[in-house]
Amino acid sequence: MKVAFIGLGTMGAGMALNILKAGHELTVHNRTREKEEIVAAEGARRTASPREAAAGAEVIVICVSDTPDVEEIILGPDGVVHGASKGAIVVDMSTISPTATRRIAEKLGEKGAKMLDAPVSGGPEGAQNGTLAIMVGGETADFENALPILEAMGKTVTHVGPIGAGQITKAINQIIISGTYLTVAEGLTLGMKAGLDMDKVIQAISGGAASSWVLHNRGKNVVNNTYPLGFRVRLHHKDLRIALDTARELGATLPSTALVAQIENGLIARGYGDDDVSAIGRSIREQSGLE
Repeated sequence: MKVAFIGLGTMGAGMALNILKAGHELTVHNRTREKEEIVAAEGARRTASPREAAAGAEVIVICVSDTPDVEEIILGPDGVVHGASKGAIVVDMSTISPTATRRIAEKLGEKGAKMLDAPVSGGPEGAQNGTLAIMVGGETADFENALPILEAMGKTVTHVGPIGAGQITKAINQIIISGTYLTVAEGLTLGMKAGLDMDKVIQAISGGAASSWVLHNRGKNVVNNTYPLGFRVRLHHKDLRIALDTARELGATLPSTALVAQIENGLIARGYGDDDVSAIGRSIREQSGLE
């Protein structure tokens, strides 16, 4: 298939490379142009704008940071909407507002283009390995047509409902994982305060009901008090803001999510916004006198 990919950051570069590996013809664009080079070296064609990237593509994939970025890339003066062919499918894999997603889909529909919202979970490791969990909202026919591209990037690809449903599902994912980061930090901090061998503690609890991706992959960050980049605190905080805004619209109460958002506010204010989100552990350690 002819595919355009816009947004080659921490997640997008690996995802785009996996599309190439699957044998698809790929055109790319990134706001910071030098980031296109690694994908171009593997055979992708570089373009100067989202509009140019979209021209002639059957599927146009977007993976950027926030709602305003997606709106500019799709609807801006040099946006995808001005280059996409009639019947092209825009697949937004960013994590953004469900309300904005539905509005963007309506604007694309006026030009004859389709849209899927398909946010992901699995971090940079999943992006590189093609093992992402992808949650997709949109029309069934559009989902089926875009499935070969989605399967090139993800291990679990699920059509969860109409347009916007993918973003709400991602909000649910971020709500649940935020609590896991917090409780992993609390539990491991208790063990450190007790003077336990934390390697043995992690081994012991990883075999039972407390086992989780966060514990396996980020628990040592909390123990070592080092938080090398996986997924930035400031981006996770943005996701929680979307979740809390959506909850207000729907009349749902999210007390633990609000607490984690406040902890992340403090981390960002102190200059830790670009640390991995497991830096929640830094706050719990400090409050427990481990610093």
